[in-house]
Amino acid sequence: MKDQLQQLRERALTQIAGLMDEKELADVRTRILGRKGDLTGILRGLKDLAPEERTQVGQLANTLKSQLEQEFDRAEAALRERAERAKLASEFIDVTLPGRRSLSGRSHILNRVTQELIQVFAGLGFQLAEGPEVELDYYNFEALNIPKDHPARDMQDTFYFSDNVVLRTHTSPVQIRTMEQQQPPVRVICPGKVYRRDADITHSPMFMQVEGLWVDRNISLADLKGILTAFVHEYFGPHLNLRFRPSFFPFTEPSAEVDIQCVICGGSGCRTCSFTGWLEILGSGMVDPALYGFVNYDPEIYSGFAFGLGVERVAMLKYGIPDIRLFYENDMRFLNQF
Repeated sequence: MKDQLQQLRERALTQIAGLMDEKELADVRTRILGRKGDLTGILRGLKDLAPEERTQVGQLANTLKSQLEQEFDRAEAALRERAERAKLASEFIDVTLPGRRSLSGRSHILNRVTQELIQVFAGLGFQLAEGPEVELDYYNFEALNIPKDHPARDMQDTFYFSDNVVLRTHTSPVQIRTMEQQQPPVRVICPGKVYRRDADITHSPMFMQVEGLWVDRNISLADLKGILTAFVHEYFGPHLNLRFRPSFFPFTEPSAEVDIQCVICGGSGCRTCSFTGWLEILGSGMVDPALYGFVNYDPEIYSGFAFGLGVERVAMLKYGIPDIRLFYENDMRFLNQF
């Protein structure tokens, strides 16, 4: 029986040394030291031994059991440590690598240009005024000297909710609403989104406008020209030339388009300016006296001018952007440039 215990010891130590898995180690431990294990099977033969030998073999068996328990515990601890090291190695983070920066928010290029325009005109004495984007026909057309049969009311140009409610086609209704609420002097800038049924590389169904209005005593075309000249020189540069061309708008008379010297070629002529050397920037004119009847202003006392420009148009000219659709496609490669 002593030989059996010695053989069991050698076999157990050999198996323990070769195990690489905690589950296998637990199975071997049960097979050797469990209630129905090999050691228990050997000890069942103690009853057949002489009393003196039984005592000696019992002591050897207890010593072997204690030794094997220690070996199993040591092996289990080693396997757990090895597994922990492997886990740490697989989850290793090299803290010496530069961190990945999270994307930070920023103002959209159109919002930024709008704020720049507002700041320029605020420096010229204009106050901010805003109004609803879903507008009544009266404010969008009627009060702006655009009668029922005017082409601007065509279904192909305007988004209609009903015969009397539209998505505003310009921010000019804000000017009417402002004049209804206060007597002259009125000197406001009206930024906001507007909507028209048009879409190509230079037009969008939704776009942004900034319009201005100044009504007071003795306001003349010279004042309009002075304000717009100051704006162009402040925003695009002090040496940029501009010109006024006769035009027509239902709510201004006389009316004028304002062109600036091409910012791409400097006026020498290129594809951007159709080889004319000029780029259209905004529309303007003296407020038609017919509008004053809608807001109870006396046209014999008061006069004024209005102007309007597209924010996308200004941004395209300032930054050389060829397609208006880029502003609304949410392409981060484009937006991150600004």
